[in-house]
Amino acid sequence: MIEALHIENIAVVKRLDIELKGGMTVLSGETGAGKSIILDSLKLLTGVRADRELLRSGESRGEVSALFGSLPEGAKKTLSALGFDASEDSVMLSRSIGTGAAARLNGRAIPLSVLRELSATLFNIHGQNDNQQLLDARNHAALLDAYADCTELKRTYAERYETLVSYRAELTSLQQDEREQARLGEMLRYQIADIDAVKLRQGEEEALEEQAKRLRSAEQIERSCAMVEKALCGTEKGRGAIYLAERSAAALLSVCDALPEAEPLANRLSDIRYELEDIAATLPSLSSFDGEDVLEKLDRTEARLDAIAKLKKKYGATVAEVLAFRAEAAKRLEQLTHAEDRMAELSELAEQAEAQARKAAAVLTEKRRAAAEGLSERIAQTLSFLDMPKVRFQVSIRPSAQLHANGADTVEFLIATNSGEPLMPLAKIASGGELARIMLSLKNVLNECDGIDTVIFDEIDTGISGKTSRKVGIKLCEIGRTAQVLCVTHSAQIASLADQHLYVAKQEVDGRSETTLHELDAQGREEEIARILGGIEVTEAQRLAAREMIAEGESYR
Repeated sequence: MIEALHIENIAVVKRLDIELKGGMTVLSGETGAGKSIILDSLKLLTGVRADRELLRSGESRGEVSALFGSLPEGAKKTLSALGFDASEDSVMLSRSIGTGAAARLNGRAIPLSVLRELSATLFNIHGQNDNQQLLDARNHAALLDAYADCTELKRTYAERYETLVSYRAELTSLQQDEREQARLGEMLRYQIADIDAVKLRQGEEEALEEQAKRLRSAEQIERSCAMVEKALCGTEKGRGAIYLAERSAAALLSVCDALPEAEPLANRLSDIRYELEDIAATLPSLSSFDGEDVLEKLDRTEARLDAIAKLKKKYGATVAEVLAFRAEAAKRLEQLTHAEDRMAELSELAEQAEAQARKAAAVLTEKRRAAAEGLSERIAQTLSFLDMPKVRFQVSIRPSAQLHANGADTVEFLIATNSGEPLMPLAKIASGGELARIMLSLKNVLNECDGIDTVIFDEIDTGISGKTSRKVGIKLCEIGRTAQVLCVTHSAQIASLADQHLYVAKQEVDGRSETTLHELDAQGREEEIARILGGIEVTEAQRLAAREMIAEGESYR
């Protein structure tokens, strides 16, 4: 259950710290006071998208954190499966938006996927949107499966169904029109031959670019090398740098006895002479082009580069991409070549996978049918208590023409709200108030099965009033005996049944609106329930009615 909730810089909430109790907690207040903001803050802990519009104006960061205590077994198993310490009996979840947005578990950053998975085992929020989702029959199978505890059976079926789907998808891909396959094969062969004709090699393009650059500068290279060779080796009319370095070293060595400092200089000149000789010996290889005609070699090099460039235009931006394209084309051609053998193999595999999937679906169907009658009876009983005495409710399970993601069944909730009427889908006859009561009935039943300790209802009283609202409140009290219930309500009949009553208000602080929240004492509860009952001004008659409602509510807790 949620033991403490902290909200900071979310919408008009500057800072709220709430300590929550077990049983049934009610949040009430004037319209626009900020009750929905508290629920939006809790929704952030379920991993929903964090809209920056939720951030309080002028602030760069907002945060919501909740301390959960007395962890249910499902939450501990999830913590352990995710690699977290599950030995403690409490956990802190937090979510920040704006600057430094992150989700955290006990202060440790976690992905939103982990936040979603863990929060689903700790609490759930029921709002008016859930009522609308109840109209969609595609959601009914999941509700029945939750009641029937089909988690493992659904996992087994899902694995087998996914295998079947993958085999069928590959088979369909191969069963293309034969002419199309022939055209595709011809195109692949052309592409492979086109690439193979050039005989590409990794790294070749770079080497060719360097070679072309050198060949284009061949004349300048020859002139420069010839000039350097003359400068080093000399000509018939003059002495070169090598000769001069040699003579200079000999001159210095001749005076070493009288001038010892000359010897190191002579040695350095000798080293320079050897280095110059080595450079002179290397020059011919720099200006040599293996005896080939430079223009012919340049033409061949540029022609090779042009061939590579044409392939790159058609098959990839780089030589590596062209070769990868060729490998993929060869793979696809191989698949086409052996398509008939593979199709026969896939047909057999798909048949086997379908048999396995149908076997798992049959087990799932059996468990659903066993649970459907009990769920139908319990919901009908609850709806009867909630002022729908003539209601008939049935969980319909019909075989599907084909296997699908949920099995081999079509599950749909049917209802007749009045005597003599036929059972019809919810979407055809259920009103807003009836949908709210049906969803409450489902939550009442499913809460015993899902092991979640905290259930949050957002205006469950929509579309109902009077005696029916009171009965809805009694059902919430019943849920509160085994789970923590948080309920946002405008109904005095519901609010007067609360174990804890929190009042949400909006006030102006330093020229800005802020939402505040505090727990009401006995007198405060009486005033608030009288306010909900009354008109513009609260009267003594309304206070008396509020006291009576609160006193009567004690018997249900």
